[in-house]
Amino acid sequence: MDVTYRGGWPMARWACTGTLCLAMAGCATTPAGPAKPSTEGDTSYHTVARDDIKHYQLALGQVAIGAVPRENPAPGYPAPLLDRRLPPREVEARLIVDETGKVTEVRIADETQADADTRLFDDAVREAALRWVFAPLHVSQWASDADGNEHEVSAEERPFSVDYVFRFAWKDGKPVSDASASAHVTR
Repeated sequence: MDVTYRGGWPMARWACTGTLCLAMAGCATTPAGPAKPSTEGDTSYHTVARDDIKHYQLALGQVAIGAVPRENPAPGYPAPLLDRRLPPREVEARLIVDETGKVTEVRIADETQADADTRLFDDAVREAALRWVFAPLHVSQWASDADGNEHEVSAEERPFSVDYVFRFAWKDGKPVSDASASAHVTR
């Protein structure tokens, strides 16, 4: 998004803030919550880039905020596989989020070709991800009047999707899982 000087610092500040919020939408730390059972592990985040994603294009004066996880429980390690201590597994998933911030669908890559063990990991990811809640993606349009005073002209919440890679492994004799988020929010 290009930011041009239109008679005041506030417009550039709002545009830069919105761009920064949108870029950071997929990068967050896990909020503190209730104690987790030992089979769930810890959740952490880092970026995972995808080139095949469509993006919302913001117009001059538009600002986007939100699209960050509020509630994001880690998937539990599948109980039937605990005694097998399998090598690390990764599950790629696209979370489809509605305009209220609720995950409505989880699309898992290569799900149709999965073996029985992989299906258990896929099910764990789907079960956890469907409980995730995001701050809605809020897009607003700002304009300046003749006196240089800025005001919001319109605002709306939009649906989006974001890609995650969920990783299951063993650490210090305990099962752990984590999720890596894409820094790109899609539509």
